[in-house]
Amino acid sequence: MHAIRLHAFGPAENLRYEEVPDPEPGPGQVRIAVAAAGVHLLDTALRAGAPGPYPPPELPTIPGREIAGTVDAVGAGTDPAWLGTRVVAHIGMRPGGYAELVTTEAERLHELPPHLDAAAAVAMIGTGRTTMAFLHVAALTADDTVIVTAAAGGVGSLLVQYARHLGATVVGLAGGEEKTARVRALGADVAADYTAPDWPRQVEESLDGRRASVLLDTVGGEAARQCLDLLAPGARHLVLGWSSGAPLELTREEQQARAITSLQVLGPNWLQSLGGENPLRRMEEAALTAAATTTLTPLVHRFPLARAAHAHHALETRRTIGKVVLEP
Repeated sequence: MHAIRLHAFGPAENLRYEEVPDPEPGPGQVRIAVAAAGVHLLDTALRAGAPGPYPPPELPTIPGREIAGTVDAVGAGTDPAWLGTRVVAHIGMRPGGYAELVTTEAERLHELPPHLDAAAAVAMIGTGRTTMAFLHVAALTADDTVIVTAAAGGVGSLLVQYARHLGATVVGLAGGEEKTARVRALGADVAADYTAPDWPRQVEESLDGRRASVLLDTVGGEAARQCLDLLAPGARHLVLGWSSGAPLELTREEQQARAITSLQVLGPNWLQSLGGENPLRRMEEAALTAAATTTLTPLVHRFPLARAAHAHHALETRRTIGKVVLEP
């Protein structure tokens, strides 16, 4: 089979399209002929060898943790009924997704309904489950006015759709005309280009004096700081990473002066902290159900598997819209 392998940490160009032996499923496992593999921002950090919440993989490695396709082989003790079934799975922190064939435990599988595209399923199994967990913590209502940063991204585009589905007023922030147009098409009441110097004034005018009650932030940095002036007293400020490269730093005095409730849902284990039995699978099921019922329609930016390096570079330079997916 063909796969993308990383032999040395560094730039995107270090990702190589190579021929490697076909994997064989072990006991309790299946092998999946991959139709779509998800690319996550975390993949780019691991590829670069950047310090973070997860240890770097042993090299050489095949990156990727989100896959969808068709089961073409089963290991010992695995139900043979899985053969020929279209499935999606998050394979955990064990890499291997950027490949034509991937093995994983049968217990990780979700069967796909016939009408759900493999790329859309991949978007929901990882990015979608994170979004559903973020929404669970945010506890939005129809009375909220919500600001979503990076609203054309994988998580942001889903947040916009879900908030509008609830009946909330949504302000979606994105960079550039193409992305803001896409955010507007998703249903945002206000779509603002936060690369424009006067975007906060434009948002204020569009809201006609109203202030936002919730900030759902995945960007951090200066964009997040500018959002603070658009929040009402007592607003909830929820943080899920900082794609800008730097988190928004707020002193206790600043937080008290703005009367903002700040909740950081960061760290490697925050999803598991949701409580209940198997919270990760619950969020995966919720995300896939939302896609299957068209409550949420993920935006997908597709690249051929052989161009994984190009996909990484485009993601890092913010030239993608929605979830980045590789297709063999």
